[in-house]
Amino acid sequence: MGLLSRTPRARRNPAPAPAPAPSPSSPSSPSSSSAVRSPDRRSSSGFGLIGPRRERHELTFDQFAELGLPVGDDGVVVGTDAQGAPAVLGLVRPTAFDVVLVGGAWTAQVIALRAVGTGARVAVESGRQQLWTALAQAANTGQQSITLHDVGRVPPQGPSVLSPVLVIRDCGVRPPLGRVRSAPWQPVLTLLPYPGPTTTRLMSQADLVGIQRVAPEEAIQIGRTMGLPREDVEALSTLPDGVTLWCTPASRTYVTTQPTDPEAGLLGAARRLE
Repeated sequence: MGLLSRTPRARRNPAPAPAPAPSPSSPSSPSSSSAVRSPDRRSSSGFGLIGPRRERHELTFDQFAELGLPVGDDGVVVGTDAQGAPAVLGLVRPTAFDVVLVGGAWTAQVIALRAVGTGARVAVESGRQQLWTALAQAANTGQQSITLHDVGRVPPQGPSVLSPVLVIRDCGVRPPLGRVRSAPWQPVLTLLPYPGPTTTRLMSQADLVGIQRVAPEEAIQIGRTMGLPREDVEALSTLPDGVTLWCTPASRTYVTTQPTDPEAGLLGAARRLE
């Protein structure tokens, strides 16, 4: 008995007696191999109907490159590079990470907002908290995403992989040693409005340096510290608002930061000085 014979319909309607088997010499007698390939034989054996025929989902070896996805590093999108591609700043890491930005508070504030958008908390250490108050009020909807602290008064932040913290130090051209330093899942961004007595030391110790428009003599000092070629040193004194040269001793790239509509409504247009 086949599978179909165990259904209720088969029990209510007994199958008719089988017809006599044809003789081996009969021309209509199918061979055993043709009976296996027959759709009628296959469906009557309990395997169901043969489904629709479609093209195979296969690629040739040369087509595999088309499966590539434009996935970049994790981090904060700080703008676009010279080719128009997103520039991603990988701030949150399982190791300590120090950033120095010689530039305007506007760029640091955009970075803070976008870091909150990635799930990080932001602690701002500043002697000009009035500059950060509106930003903190806009970001703190439902939870304390951005906290403001006086210089030297940042408490331990308790960073973790599930709750990373970006510490922004806006403490002038000669920032004092901070109570909270960079640590795993806690990067520190030190904002310098322009180069000062401690700039060379801070840049030499930083993992990444961002430079916005500076005076020609300041550009020479920065170029010497970072090992910049002559064309970059000359370009630093003519950079437009919103453009930052992000560099390390081994690499460098120019990034243009354009605010989104909500950022422009809160912070205004890109600017170098406050």
